[in-house]
Amino acid sequence: MLPISDPYRILQVVPDAEPEVIRAAYRALALKYHPDLSAAFQERMATINDAWAILRDPASRAAVDRALAEAKRAPTPPTPAVSDEMRAAMPPTPTGKPSGSVLDFGRYAGWSLGQLAPVDPNYLEWLARTPIGRSYYVEIRDLLTIHGAATSAARSSAEASARGRPRGRLRRK
Repeated sequence: MLPISDPYRILQVVPDAEPEVIRAAYRALALKYHPDLSAAFQERMATINDAWAILRDPASRAAVDRALAEAKRAPTPPTPAVSDEMRAAMPPTPTGKPSGSVLDFGRYAGWSLGQLAPVDPNYLEWLARTPIGRSYYVEIRDLLTIHGAATSAARSSAEASARGRPRGRLRRK
């Protein structure tokens, strides 16, 4: 039998539950996670059986209660603070000289709009649509127009050079 951290949690009952309640919880979980229903439940059912074996015996249940009470009295190490902020991939450091307004929020904080346009134009499009970016709208529109014209010119020259070369097995004569 593997050591079980908290058999009460496994059987989904409170520690001061009556034996009848623990037995009913075991039976309900046994019906739900029986290995005959799915082979994937085999390990879960073994854990449920181990928890039931501990809690149905008054002596072992008392030992578990003492161990849990001792664990509550022991000092716990401080847990790190949980943050609600989204974890996104950190963007690379900005290249070139800052041009235009500098953002002081979001994942591109410290970047100028001119540095941001060639790196992530989708972010600028999104920023222009949001309330926080409305004050930058004209500047973003101009940058996207310039950046879009440069991108489309590069794309059209690449397509023109690709049209001149034969593709695949069909060749012009």
